[in-house]
Amino acid sequence: LAPSTQPWRSLGEPQAPFSLTAPRWPVECEVIRETIEHIEWVPPEPEPFCPPMGPEQALYTLGEEQGTVVYHSSPALQGSCFTRARVGGAPGPLSSPAAPLTGPQDTTLLFESRFESGNLQKAIKVGPYEYVLTLRPDLYTAKHTQWFYFRVQNMRREPLYRFTIANMAKPKSLYGQGLRPLLYSQRDAQSHGIGWRRAGTDVCYYRGSAGEPPVFRLSWTVRFPHDGDTCFFAACYPYTYSDLQRYLRALAADPARSQYCTVRALCRSLAGNTVYLLTITSPSGAAGKRVVVVSARVHPSESSSSWAMRGFLDFLLSTHADAQLLRRLFVFKVVPMLNPDGVVVGNSRCSLAGRDPNRAYGAALPSSFPGVWHLRAMVQRVLAEREVVLYCDFHGHSRKNNVFMYGCDAGGDGAGTRLRQRVFPLMLSKNAPDKFSFTSCKFRVQKGKEGTGRVSMWRLGVSHSYTLEVAFSGSTLGGRSSHFSVEDLESLGCLLCDTLLDFCDPAPAKLQQCLAEVDALLQQQTGREPGSGGSWSDVSPSELES
Repeated sequence: LAPSTQPWRSLGEPQAPFSLTAPRWPVECEVIRETIEHIEWVPPEPEPFCPPMGPEQALYTLGEEQGTVVYHSSPALQGSCFTRARVGGAPGPLSSPAAPLTGPQDTTLLFESRFESGNLQKAIKVGPYEYVLTLRPDLYTAKHTQWFYFRVQNMRREPLYRFTIANMAKPKSLYGQGLRPLLYSQRDAQSHGIGWRRAGTDVCYYRGSAGEPPVFRLSWTVRFPHDGDTCFFAACYPYTYSDLQRYLRALAADPARSQYCTVRALCRSLAGNTVYLLTITSPSGAAGKRVVVVSARVHPSESSSSWAMRGFLDFLLSTHADAQLLRRLFVFKVVPMLNPDGVVVGNSRCSLAGRDPNRAYGAALPSSFPGVWHLRAMVQRVLAEREVVLYCDFHGHSRKNNVFMYGCDAGGDGAGTRLRQRVFPLMLSKNAPDKFSFTSCKFRVQKGKEGTGRVSMWRLGVSHSYTLEVAFSGSTLGGRSSHFSVEDLESLGCLLCDTLLDFCDPAPAKLQQCLAEVDALLQQQTGREPGSGGSWSDVSPSELES
């Protein structure tokens, strides 16, 4: 696929043949040959949060030195930086990171994580049914341990197992507020059509050691549904690079949808994986249309953003009347996976450059951060010819419930501009009252966020530039206190499309109503009564949010 050098192309041009190429891995990474795929399933009832346990309730865990290492898989990194990649990862025969079973009565679990998006470095057996786990840091770094996704086999149905991840990086986590890990049973999937579901009791998140830097522990207990099953645990619903490729191949093969959607390569990643760019608009072409730019998955662990992106694409490419209207009004430029290398290897935050790409927009080099560099360059080219009405970057959030947005209010603009920054999120909260929290939204432009996509696009001249944050857990709004399902996540994409139509409605009633509502909220926030003559417009964003 040739890189896209045009801001958009004529949809009358033939598409290049779409090829599904196997993911490319750093040569240090071993990769098992099995294909890992999961069925999709929505639980019949919302899955409630579990009662969180405090650190004082954490069950005593034997020290790792008293246990037996039963799995250890750590890439033999040649030096401290990425050098080269190949399909299938490390050449030659695979090692055996799991300890062999001594016989049919051996109840030791068999662990595996050497598959796409997998992450588990070590498992230590510290009791008959108790394991201490260590996550692998992001490749070419010594930090960012958050994402986990691994397979277990040789389990028994009756015992209560206990798992403790001993090296979580963040001091706060939604696991302390009722979030439960995800479990997938292959036997339940094959026999009953049941996919990923929330599992685990006695979920506890706490500081693990007194040393520096501090590390944190996540522990949970679980009973497996079957003897001798193959099961998986994950931090969030996995969505791999191969999942995206399968989706795009089906899209390119659909004669109806491919009339108004083209798939091109924005660029290649460091490992040589394609960063895909979709252009979506009606077959009438792009003349006179404004542009909407949407991206996702710059952080690999935030897989909820990929499910929201899939819902966005499904709706936008559908026959729904609103979708047809959106395609007539706008040209959509969509990058569904900005950091495919990080997704492939199971990183939490970084690309193979060993740094966070969402802090590199300001000074990114195409050779180090090709995805964000080419996205920013594309937006610059588009802005030279027409208006970009909205930029939205989809993320996941590990510390706050619900869905919310970050916007850009530097405080130097007039009151009207600052009000309009808040209108799109307020409209989205009205369209998704049981998911989206307007009160959780922030608009201050912090110095440490200058390198993010949101701030970078705003600095280029995109007036309405946002980060959409989707909690790893779920919603506490509208009477809910339950986890998000895949269906919930996909619905966010549809709701974003609805809100875009409201925001750009030529009839001013909705916009005027929301402007007045935001104004009243800000007056209240600053302690000024409406009509009192005072104004919030001279108050800085940091003071507004303090």
